[in-house]
Amino acid sequence: MSENGTIEKEEIFSKVLRAGRRTYFFDVRATKAKDYYLTITESKKFTNDDGSFHYKKHKIYLYKEDFAGFNEILQEMTDFILDEKGEEVISERHQKNFKKEYEETAAEPATATATSAASFTDISFDDI
Repeated sequence: MSENGTIEKEEIFSKVLRAGRRTYFFDVRATKAKDYYLTITESKKFTNDDGSFHYKKHKIYLYKEDFAGFNEILQEMTDFILDEKGEEVISERHQKNFKKEYEETAAEPATATATSAASFTDISFDDI
């Protein structure tokens, strides 16, 4: 038992995927009957205004009887996305040369076709 009184689940096999601010944990665990199941945990780091940070976690429990259906739908969905949009990452923050391109663009003189800052909408990204 852990200090807070909960029974710790034994981790049988684990893998970690780090992806920017997100980290994905894949853990094989054992049930009380000694059967195995998979947990997938997404942990996302958030920074507070004072510089401190915290993590939000979301967990999926996947049992053997659901593996085939889960695998089939996951494969279908990922194939669809790659067929429709290709493997290139569109998000600017994930592009390798984004910072370099941004600095080069920022260094160019402003033109008449440049959009003014006043035309942008103030958006809060807390809900995304």
